[in-house]
Amino acid sequence: MTTATRQEVLGLYRRIFRLARKWQAASGQMEDTIKEKQYILNEARTLFQKNKNLTDADLIKQCIDECTARIEIGLHYQIPYPRPIHLPPLGLTPLRGRGLRSQEKLRKLSKPIYLKSHDEVS
Repeated sequence: MTTATRQEVLGLYRRIFRLARKWQAASGQMEDTIKEKQYILNEARTLFQKNKNLTDADLIKQCIDECTARIEIGLHYQIPYPRPIHLPPLGLTPLRGRGLRSQEKLRKLSKPIYLKSHDEVS
């Protein structure tokens, strides 16, 4: 990991913790605010801990992009949880037939960047 990448990752980590400290739940309830702050902190710790040994520059860049996207989406929608995608079963029909393998492949390719690591941790 280069020095610039390391600084970028540490900056994102600090940004998440600052965000968690200032977070207010959209409902305005104190219990919801506490739960959401805990979720933000636990999710950040888990994902950063899981990815701390990455050495491939492309994978590191993907993780940085995912982190940035999740921060921006959380701030925009005022929810810390990843927004799910809603695709109907067999909705991504390839031109030739409706094979299950091709559907799984298309679903994997169509998954937004901010959900890449969500299924692995949850």
